Amino acid sequence: MAVTGIKEVARRAGVSLGTVSNVLNRPDSVAPATRRRVLDAIDELGYVRNDSARHLRAGSSRTVAIVVLDVSNPFFTDVVQGAEAVVEAAGGMLVVCNSGQDPAREGRHLATLEEQRVRGLLITPVENGRHERLERLVDRGIPVVLVDRGSGQLNRCSVAVDDVLGGRLAATHLAELGHRHIAFVGGPASIAQVADRHAGAAAALTEHGGGIELEVVETKALSVTAGRQAAEDICALPQARRPTAIFCANDLLALGVLQGLTIGGLRVPEDISLVGYDDIDFAAAAAVPLTSVGQPREQLGRTAAQLLLEEADTDAAHGHRHVVFQPQLVVRQSTAAPRRRTR
Repeated sequence: MAVTGIKEVARRAGVSLGTVSNVLNRPDSVAPATRRRVLDAIDELGYVRNDSARHLRAGSSRTVAIVVLDVSNPFFTDVVQGAEAVVEAAGGMLVVCNSGQDPAREGRHLATLEEQRVRGLLITPVENGRHERLERLVDRGIPVVLVDRGSGQLNRCSVAVDDVLGGRLAATHLAELGHRHIAFVGGPASIAQVADRHAGAAAALTEHGGGIELEVVETKALSVTAGRQAAEDICALPQARRPTAIFCANDLLALGVLQGLTIGGLRVPEDISLVGYDDIDFAAAAAVPLTSVGQPREQLGRTAAQLLLEEADTDAAHGHRHVVFQPQLVVRQSTAAPRRRTR
């Protein structure tokens, strides 16, 4: 796809190159009517200002960007470290952007990165489905690799973990311990990983038989604070309606649930068993070491960066690959057989 330049914008608007430059850099110096013509031409042509022209003239930008869901989550810290090691070894620099699980914020980051014309983009998208901005980046020849997310797209690589299997592992573990009333804590459901982990748990419990109930406690975020709130809601339930086990969509939620249960006077695992997901370092270091579904976090980042650089450096048609790692259940002291059974 040909990249529109400033000359095409000037020609469409019927102005000089200097006028276009002034609109982009000193808009107040241009008459409103002229400025409007230039902005309309930019919109019509899909022009993106190139602040990285110096790098492009020299060959290509050395900057790779990664957009993560939550920079405060140690899972993504480890993913970033893996990607950074590969990018730096290749002489590049990795820029980290935090979407905060906010689609609008993610969009602003992508707009800026498109403007900067980064060498490539690693991203865990906030939402599923077709993503117009990612398509635009691909159309402009900027490699995009999805991280911790599978892809049905043929025009980009992806690196993911089988989260459906991870949900199965967690739920099967609790069912085999004898739990018949399990809560799934996670959200928003629009996040693919949350949906897949819940789907895997639900399928495993259905196949296990015995009328096991899986109750969904949806959270607004995958955070410690959201986990504490979920635990407060669970503690407030009458004992007969309270689940005997909780499976959390990630370890931050599980740590928050552990805090909330403790504050509410419930013991883990004596009163309620608890399983997290990601197996971050804090899971093993918790007051009650957490049973968790482990993922190869740094390897996710390393593999994603390797795929991206392979695509960026090849002149021939790149064969897009979709790498899927297998999760593993790590059993610790937060799970045990229930002292009571509920339907």
